[in-house]
Amino acid sequence: MTATPIYKRVLLKASGEALMGSQGFGIDVAVADRIASDIAEARALGVEVGVVVGGGNIFRGVAVASKGGDRVTGDHMGMLATVINALALATSLRKLDIDTVVLSAIAMPEICESFSQRATLYHLSLGRVVIFAGGTGNPFFTTDSAAALRAAEMGAEAIFKGTQVDGIYSADPKKDPTATRFDQLTHSEVLEKGLAVMDVAAVALARENSIPIIVFSIHEKGGFAEILTGGGRGTIVTDN
Repeated sequence: MTATPIYKRVLLKASGEALMGSQGFGIDVAVADRIASDIAEARALGVEVGVVVGGGNIFRGVAVASKGGDRVTGDHMGMLATVINALALATSLRKLDIDTVVLSAIAMPEICESFSQRATLYHLSLGRVVIFAGGTGNPFFTTDSAAALRAAEMGAEAIFKGTQVDGIYSADPKKDPTATRFDQLTHSEVLEKGLAVMDVAAVALARENSIPIIVFSIHEKGGFAEILTGGGRGTIVTDN
């Protein structure tokens, strides 16, 4: 018997670093394929899925600014990196016969469709996985903020933040073995404690729209579907 998912429509946020695997740069196709298989499992449960992927495996806009360059240009370069990642993930999903569309916040019609809320809801209604590329389309905003924004626009019931660890800790558990893991927090507690889950704007936007944030390890095969059905290991951020 197939387990019943807790949520019917969700937004998955995956970092660009997740796509690197053990490489130092770029995209590990095997990792992209594995993340795609996790998304396919969620679709098999009947869950509608939107995805925002970062670009840090290819380029970070702040890298330009830190060396005296123009932050806006740097952020535009970072947005292009997210488009590359979105196309790679879409390719992996299509290999699994999952109908997928990439919607970009920056118009590039020869490569992918342009984002609009109307297009998003249309594609979701047809059962497609929608991958949002190009961040918010604006400089000075992270892809975390893009995830919270797109989640609100698509009417997502939860944001799933796939990270390198299995939840939210008081400090980086890879650097601090005494770090405490949280099972549940409120959005306000995340902001007050300064926990590095998502940036402040993203958490505030999720709080304003009453969207829970579930933080889990993106490296656990099958973990996405497991948490969707009430199992697995992660931290939930909710005010409900």
